[in-house]
Amino acid sequence: MPRSILLGTNPRRTLVRAAVLVLASVVLFGWVLLPLRAQGISMQPTYEPGGLHLVNRLAYVFREPARGDIVAIRLAGRRVVYVKRIVGVPGERIRFAAGRVYADGRPLDEPYVRHRRVSWELPETTLGADEYFVVGDNRGMAIEDHDLGKTRRGRIVGKILF
Repeated sequence: MPRSILLGTNPRRTLVRAAVLVLASVVLFGWVLLPLRAQGISMQPTYEPGGLHLVNRLAYVFREPARGDIVAIRLAGRRVVYVKRIVGVPGERIRFAAGRVYADGRPLDEPYVRHRRVSWELPETTLGADEYFVVGDNRGMAIEDHDLGKTRRGRIVGKILF
């Protein structure tokens, strides 16, 4: 009786299903989705500290990252990443003035930014052919407390799913 409870009426089928499930999980969470826990407040209010999120590592296989995408950026190793929003794409000129982001001289519409410090100032920088400009959504913090700036395409691990 205990064997039938654990393995069902067809133990072979149950073991095959379990093996397929384990293999699918290893592939899914080993190569496709990267789970991460948000730390810090630079992405508030979009993401709260301590929240669990998934990074789709295949999101940019057939398309390039776009402005507004929230991405994981590799720092060191496979699992040490920053979570930031792309505000500048290759070839653009990006600057911060009075707390606003300007791309090629035009202010960006950023409805996800709730609090903005007018003291955010950054001189114009031109992005290279494989560079993106990334920054957190919490612009109420001092600019010195943020990690922001250029990142190469090769450092972008994938797009945050939720």
